Amino acid sequence: MQIYLPIAEISVNAFLLLGLGGLVGILSGMFGVGGGFLMTPLLFFIGIPPAVAVATEANQIVASSFSGVLAHFKRKTVDLKMGTVLLIGGLIGAYLGILLFNYLKSLGQVDLLVKLSYVVFLGIIGSLMFVESLNAIRRAKKTGTSAKRRKHNWIHNLPFKMKFRTSGLYISVIPPFVVGIFVGVLAAIMGVGGGFVMVPAMIYLIGMPTKVVIGTSLYQIIFVTAFTTLMHATTNFTVDIVLAVLLLVGGVIGAQIGTRIGVKMKAEQLRILLALMVLAVCGKLAFDLLMQPSELYSLGAAGGH
Repeated sequence: MQIYLPIAEISVNAFLLLGLGGLVGILSGMFGVGGGFLMTPLLFFIGIPPAVAVATEANQIVASSFSGVLAHFKRKTVDLKMGTVLLIGGLIGAYLGILLFNYLKSLGQVDLLVKLSYVVFLGIIGSLMFVESLNAIRRAKKTGTSAKRRKHNWIHNLPFKMKFRTSGLYISVIPPFVVGIFVGVLAAIMGVGGGFVMVPAMIYLIGMPTKVVIGTSLYQIIFVTAFTTLMHATTNFTVDIVLAVLLLVGGVIGAQIGTRIGVKMKAEQLRILLALMVLAVCGKLAFDLLMQPSELYSLGAAGGH
């Protein structure tokens, strides 16, 4: 069933979009990531222009994250205080990211920026997570316990300390605030919830328990991506509602399934699976960037106008 997407200006199979939304929703529920870092490249692969994919995907993440966070609220695995610190940083970062995005769009360089950002970030994060997960599995086999955390003493020496009861932490608000800003910039430029940066940062840098990280990450993602979508819609006019609705329906159903699967698996297994997926998408994007475009001359002509 082909449908025409008015903003993206292409026809796409509706069931393909529903399926992609469902797949990313499952990942969102399992890993506590918005799933945008996989969905946005998948949209590039089926021919959606990067500027439209980024703005519309931010919209879909709001829904799948909201669906996922409800399940975590029931289990009391959301640290609202920590989430709010991350959120304040996230909104500042998102605003700065939109300014940069609009500037590059005016120069005609935004598609390249988006794709390059993906290759760099997915490559770095995927590799780090893969290595760390392997080490964690090895350590767990040796000692029979999960990996230990909180080795970063300098983090604990920073000022402006606050008690985060749900996470069992008493740390400075500076690291989560900075993580929030960084994630906000990524949300604006890459159309991602930033969970793939935030989840590792909260576990390894801040020392939060894995089970609290996922719900807290989703809570923050909802507001930052909603703000990003609003900014893109009002300044760029690149949010495709038809595309968003189809991804949204699939995403909400998928997130509920993913949350159930995630509970049954060990944290280390989840992380290694996520790392492999990240690296696979990164490889495909890098390959597409390095390959010569098929319409070389038409691209050259477009650049000359």
